[in-house]
Amino acid sequence: MQEKKGDMASNNNNSSTKNPKKANLLDHHSIKHILDEYVSEIVTSRGYVEDVRMSNVRLLMGSIIIIIALVAQFYPKKFPENRDFLIVCILLYILFNGLLQLIIYTKEKNAILFTHPPEGSFNSTGLVVSSKLPRFSDLYTLSVASADPKSKAAKDPVEFTKSVTQWFTTDGILVEGLFWKDVEGLINDYAREPKKNK
Repeated sequence: MQEKKGDMASNNNNSSTKNPKKANLLDHHSIKHILDEYVSEIVTSRGYVEDVRMSNVRLLMGSIIIIIALVAQFYPKKFPENRDFLIVCILLYILFNGLLQLIIYTKEKNAILFTHPPEGSFNSTGLVVSSKLPRFSDLYTLSVASADPKSKAAKDPVEFTKSVTQWFTTDGILVEGLFWKDVEGLINDYAREPKKNK
C-alpha cells in the first residue's frame, strides 16, 4: 500500500515538474543537491511545514557582514585617516563571521531541512532532516531526528545509508519512485519509533 502511495506521489510530482531530475554522476555535489532537494519535497508533502528561522538568522548575519564590508570600503575618509575606523570594521567583520560559522557548525551541521510539526499532530516537535554524501563515496546517509531532542515528545533518530547507484540511471536521471519509497519508509520508521525509557 505504501509503495502505491509513493508511486502515486512521485507520479504527481513528475507531472508538476515535467523535467526529470538529472545529476552529473561524476560530481558528488550535484548528486547530493538533487537528492537533498527531493528529500525536502517528500517531507513537506507529508504535511511538515519548513521552519525557516535558522535560514533567516543566517541571512541576517550575512547581511550584517556585507554591510560592515561596504561601510569600510566606502567610508569617506582615506587611509591613514580612517585607520581606527577600519580596525573596528575588521574586528566586527571577524566577530560576525565567527558567529555565523559557529551557528552553522553547532546548529545546522548536516541539516538540509528543519520543520514545524504537522498541523493537527499531537507531536509538539518538528523534524531535522540531515544528509551526508562523503567525497569519493557512493553511500548517501539520510537521518530524521526531532528538532527539539530534549522535548518529551522527541523520538529516537532514525537513518539509512544506501548507495546512490540504487536511485540513478546510467544517464544520471533520478528514479524518483524508488527514492520516494525509501525516504517515505524512513519517515514512517521515525513516526512509529517508540521513545526509550530512561
